[in-house]
Amino acid sequence: MGAQLRVYKQKISSAQTTKKITKAMELIAASRIQKAMARVRAASPFAKAVTNAVSAVATYSSVDHPLTTERENIRRSAVVIFTSDRGLAGAFNSQILREGLELSELLRSQGKEVVYYLVGRKAVGYFQFRRMPSVAQWVGDTDTPQFSTAEAISDAVLEAYRAGGENDGVDEIHLVYNRFVSMMTQSPESVRLLPLEVIEADEAPAQSEVYPLYEFEPDAETVLDALLPTYVQSRIFNALLQSSAAKHAATQKAMKSASDNADKLITDYTRLRNNARQAEITQQIAEIVGGADALASGK
Repeated sequence: MGAQLRVYKQKISSAQTTKKITKAMELIAASRIQKAMARVRAASPFAKAVTNAVSAVATYSSVDHPLTTERENIRRSAVVIFTSDRGLAGAFNSQILREGLELSELLRSQGKEVVYYLVGRKAVGYFQFRRMPSVAQWVGDTDTPQFSTAEAISDAVLEAYRAGGENDGVDEIHLVYNRFVSMMTQSPESVRLLPLEVIEADEAPAQSEVYPLYEFEPDAETVLDALLPTYVQSRIFNALLQSSAAKHAATQKAMKSASDNADKLITDYTRLRNNARQAEITQQIAEIVGGADALASGK
């Protein structure tokens, strides 16, 4: 009985230590998510303004720009997968990897070759473990993304897109990332970045809103050359920010669940320890009574 009590005490102590760690990580994630959400809100007006500008230029000009014109024969597709550098976030990374692989299967079924661009150590580790090749990798900047990372990703994918599938480049680019919906929900999103779908459902002007007439200086093509790379950078940076906020929310939810499970384990092991101690006391009393009866009957 004494050995059993020691085992339960060790398990209770281990669960209490685990609870302290998960509770601390939950509080850290809660503080970080507020900053991540603030960054998303701060970046949204710029992204919306660039989107409206690109939409207006593409709508009111007759220029067939390479970034807005879909190619007749799409040979290769790039899939940019956004994961995190760290784990302990529940199904955050697994669901986005599954979304990316499902998109890849869909593209292959359409006769397209798929190449990967990976963001985050979890995606890199997943592909390396399965010996799946990737074109480029970016790690170490997923918790608090910097715009320089978005610029690097944008430069890489734009260079590949301008080269085209015939010259070891790509003919279209897709982004796969977790979108922050709420503290409890992170939704995997697949978005075609290029060729550009300029006017999107959630960004189209309302019926009462009309784009103003523009005069392009020096010309519409030059304006698009300047605007579209900025647009691509803003979309990629928004995906990084959304993924960061979603990751912190997933971490907070996972750590809260772990803390609750630790509480349940502590309660269960405490009950088992008390039962074992009561059984030990009962056995000791029975032995004392049995000895007393033996002494009394021997007289």
